[in-house]
Amino acid sequence: MKRTFGMIFVFIVLIFTVTFCSEKNEHDDISKELGIDVSAGREISSSDTHGGFHGDGISYIALQFSDDTVLEDIKSNSAWKSFPLDETVQALVYGVSDEASSIGPFLNDNEGNPIVPEIQNGYYLLIDRQTNEETDILSRPSFNLTVGLYDTDTNILYCCELDT
Repeated sequence: MKRTFGMIFVFIVLIFTVTFCSEKNEHDDISKELGIDVSAGREISSSDTHGGFHGDGISYIALQFSDDTVLEDIKSNSAWKSFPLDETVQALVYGVSDEASSIGPFLNDNEGNPIVPEIQNGYYLLIDRQTNEETDILSRPSFNLTVGLYDTDTNILYCCELDT
């Protein structure tokens, strides 16, 4: 009987150890996705509407940095581009309109407002997780993408995912 309880206790400890030791930190996931080290960032806001059968939704996290370390990582990573935003990222994040039409923002709250505040100076990264083809993202019927935006005036990094 003691042996059975001992085995159960060991099994429970093993399950807890595997569960807690293998759990990834959200900062690690963001670092891997964006190709920069965000471990020093302090979360100042976040939201996630992903759910349901297909996992569609928008996730958003804002990380504040106390120094320029992440900025140096961004500058040394050729995938990141300096502002101004290209037309695709502009439409995704803030929307684009003229006299004839408007498109976006696609990264918005439940009232259609952009979830990222207006950034004047910074860097951005667009990761298309849907396809490797050279097709116009905005003309697709669905999106699976990640946008990273770094505001050099406030040292805030915004990481957004859109899945439709």
